Amino acid sequence: MPNSRLQMLLRGQNLLGYRHYQDEVVHRFVIKSAENGMDVFRVFDALNDPRNLERAMRSVQDAKDVNPNVHAQGTICYTISPVHTVEGYVKIAGQLLDMGAESIALKDMAALLQPQPAYDIIRGIKEAYGEKTQISVHCHSTTGVTMVSLQKAIEAGADVVDTSISSLSLGPGHNPTESLVAMLEGTEFTTDLDFDELIKIRDHFAKIRPKYAEFESKTLVDTDIFQAQIPGGMLSNMESQLKAQGAGDRIKEVMEEVAKVKAVAGHPPLVTPSSQIVGTQAVFNVLFGPYKRLTGEFADLMLGYYGASLGERDPEVIKIAEEQFKKPLITDRPANHLPPEWDDLKAATEKLPGNDGSEEDVLTYAMFPAVAPGFFETRSEGPKSVAKTEAQLQAEADAKAGAVTGPITYKVSLGGREHSVKVEPA
Repeated sequence: MPNSRLQMLLRGQNLLGYRHYQDEVVHRFVIKSAENGMDVFRVFDALNDPRNLERAMRSVQDAKDVNPNVHAQGTICYTISPVHTVEGYVKIAGQLLDMGAESIALKDMAALLQPQPAYDIIRGIKEAYGEKTQISVHCHSTTGVTMVSLQKAIEAGADVVDTSISSLSLGPGHNPTESLVAMLEGTEFTTDLDFDELIKIRDHFAKIRPKYAEFESKTLVDTDIFQAQIPGGMLSNMESQLKAQGAGDRIKEVMEEVAKVKAVAGHPPLVTPSSQIVGTQAVFNVLFGPYKRLTGEFADLMLGYYGASLGERDPEVIKIAEEQFKKPLITDRPANHLPPEWDDLKAATEKLPGNDGSEEDVLTYAMFPAVAPGFFETRSEGPKSVAKTEAQLQAEADAKAGAVTGPITYKVSLGGREHSVKVEPA
């Protein structure tokens, strides 16, 4: 895509993974991504711990040597808790700007950002650091309030807001692009987007989306999320985990447990990887009893290996984590505890069939150690797709059109006698 400006989420010291990577790996990943055409790096940390952002932000600045279009966007993860305040979010924005952020993003992955806080945070950042401070707002739509939040953020001075074309929007996704364009018509914020072109994009993706229907969350609007604070991706993951355990009907219990686990962990924002870590522990608590089994990742979260939470962590659960995993509590920058790993990753990658010896392959293996070996081995076979084919979609449509909706009467012969049997769908 040589003519398109590309943007990615970069999880700070986590990069694309669920663990912290050593500084050299972080640096190499950012430089290689920029070299291959990535322009905007939206850098965030699940805990809003600035120590986990420093290395990645420095690397993005260094990447301007290989791609002059590179832009460092420092990102605040939004959540609601007794310890999170408007003033606190404004302070984080200042820390990101001091690190070299060229713009700020307010990232609301769980659709928790209500209209008034949206206005207050954006206005607070602009007043504290100048009206020219560029701010992007990222909201999902699961709770049903965030279209209004976008409006208030725009009125407060937000420069960019994230939306999705309507045929890919709503539920745990974003608010519809066309709806926002229409909402702003006649205001001082009227966009210059061509509505006719948007409709063409809408119609194109309306044909694409059904091919991936099996991967969609079934949630459209869920106001329980104001209490559970569950992002869209986390909701989908929990549904899958419970179904795999034959407990798909216990999703409400898990959603209630998520809020409790989040409090125990010091009220971290729920965004990858903290969302999956907290969500999986909530599933374990419901299935096996509270903290009877800790995941390794949740133990690391409690023991400081992902960074510092804004709130206090439960000392009893910290003690359980120490005892179960024989690891000490740490309070300094987690990456300080990581030994150099690049040479080991390179050596491991070189042993995998199908690797091409490139730095990209080493980074692919580092990010996705469970998936990369299979990818390398079958790469020569060409791209694979998990989408349903047109033939499969047509077969499903035909089956649905011919579906039985009422009772059917059969004539059955038994022992020389004919019987009439009526069968109703279950």
